[in-house]
Amino acid sequence: MISNKLLTLLPDLAAFILVEQEKSFTAAAKKLNVTPSALSKTITRLEKALSVKLFERTTRKLLITEAGKKIYEECLTMVNSAQQAIELSAEDHNHPSGSITVAAPEAFLNSVLQPFVIPFLKKYPDIQLKLRAADGAIDIFKNGIDIAFRLTDKPDENLVLKEMGKTKLVLCASPDYLIDRGHPTHPNQLTEHDCLYLAETDTDHIWNFVKDDELHQVSVSGRYAVNHSQMRLNGVKNGLGIGIFHDFVIQEALKKGEVEEVLNDWTIKGNYHGIIALQFAQTKYMPARFRVFIDYVMEHLPISN
Repeated sequence: MISNKLLTLLPDLAAFILVEQEKSFTAAAKKLNVTPSALSKTITRLEKALSVKLFERTTRKLLITEAGKKIYEECLTMVNSAQQAIELSAEDHNHPSGSITVAAPEAFLNSVLQPFVIPFLKKYPDIQLKLRAADGAIDIFKNGIDIAFRLTDKPDENLVLKEMGKTKLVLCASPDYLIDRGHPTHPNQLTEHDCLYLAETDTDHIWNFVKDDELHQVSVSGRYAVNHSQMRLNGVKNGLGIGIFHDFVIQEALKKGEVEEVLNDWTIKGNYHGIIALQFAQTKYMPARFRVFIDYVMEHLPISN
């Protein structure tokens, strides 16, 4: 049974979520159409009711406390459930409509998802699709993501998982480069070559190779580093060196003979490899727009298991 105290606190908890998401009383107050001082009093009232301090307030920053973080996580679940209830009441469950926010790694978004975005939107004219390039870990609740694609061998155990296929990392170079500089036959020989890497972190130039029980870690270098797969591929095609790519990024270039695989008897270990995981929050009632998007992806994804 819902208590009177809970009914009283629900609006304040919703306001608390907005303050944390906006990181500002002023910005959150503007969205709520109240004054910052009134919103500050709301949060103070909530802190008193919960007997916990939610924010550390200074003249320059608004920082959520550790206790506030735990309450925030629980509140997000509540708000997401409320949002689903609103959506179910607002839409015919058999008629796909509304907004879908989808996150995926940049390379996957550009090479795999992009080709069928327009056909999907033409088939479902009442759906609004928002795509976000998101490399690395992403919290779908904090970031307002409905569906996330991950390239990983460790999918999020707290989310529903649909395996869409597998992906591996491939080393390649242009034919002209290999004619000019030679084919490396062992990972250690990459130190003698120009290599293109991501340059996102301080360790992106360290490449790991495995064959049977043999492991080699190689520190590579080169004149060009970029964390955009197509720009990096264009550099490789134009003879700037050897690069690592997902198989789905270079499959067309391999077919056309624009690049050749290098050290294909070695397995490359790195981030963003393993299964192609489509993940979303567990829900008893899935909105029609989510269902048709997932079905469409599973039917048209050009990657096999």
